[in-house]
Amino acid sequence: MCLAQAEGFDLDEMWGFGGDRPSSEVSTVLEPLLDHPDVGGDDLSPFSCVVMLPRLEAITGEWAQRSDDPLLHQHIEEACRLADVVRFCLEGQVSLLFC
Repeated sequence: MCLAQAEGFDLDEMWGFGGDRPSSEVSTVLEPLLDHPDVGGDDLSPFSCVVMLPRLEAITGEWAQRSDDPLLHQHIEEACRLADVVRFCLEGQVSLLFC
């Protein structure tokens, strides 16, 4: 949810998340991640990972500059862990799986 907000839209407004706004109206390199079901769904290719990683790192950097909010600090930690997994997938040239 916070990643979607960082990209300028509310995930709750999106189709599949309770709203009726189609994902085609949103343009972000994080779209493969944000439009992916929590469990199952297609794997994200190493190409998708290479495109998403710089934006994930940029968002966590932006959040870290205003990290006085404890909840935001938790989101920073979670986004950094996600970036680590994406980086691991890139290094091994493997797809990101959702189980």
